[in-house]
Amino acid sequence: MNRCKWVNDKNEIYIKYHDEEWGVPSYDDKYLFEMLMLESFQAGLSWECVLNKRESFRKAFDNFDYKKIAKYDQNKIDKLLNNKGIIRNRLKINSAINNAQKFIEIQEEYGSFCNYIWHFTNNKVIKYEDEIVRSTSELSDKISKDLQSKGMKFVGSTIIYSYLQAIGIINDHEKDCDMSNK
Repeated sequence: MNRCKWVNDKNEIYIKYHDEEWGVPSYDDKYLFEMLMLESFQAGLSWECVLNKRESFRKAFDNFDYKKIAKYDQNKIDKLLNNKGIIRNRLKINSAINNAQKFIEIQEEYGSFCNYIWHFTNNKVIKYEDEIVRSTSELSDKISKDLQSKGMKFVGSTIIYSYLQAIGIINDHEKDCDMSNK
């Protein structure tokens, strides 16, 4: 199978993520939160690092249940800071809790987070036809600013661009990748 060049073909977790998740349009709020949270933890690190810790994140963060995460207290934060299976960054952990709270507020305002995030493209997937490698776009700039105005943290344009790729709003599979036209 031809895959995007960024995939480490020696890492089964990475291959599975590329082949089954990355760029696949998602409309499920639970998954949309999971990806947003993981992308925020990725800031300054590699995505492969985060993917390799995903199961530990899942266990540590109550299966990415944003309703539970929104209620985490200092005791839970201390446990997370001592969990060697995850990225133990106090700012990122606190932002995950904050973002879970803001995620719920956005759901209440729009009916679902899915409605919110997909409204930016009128429910259409964006596929760039050029070969330009992007890390941001006008769309990621716009969504980043909007999320920040709603109080979210670790949602800069680069993180949001990666997020939009992950959840399938942007299909950035390389032209010679077998997943490019799916």
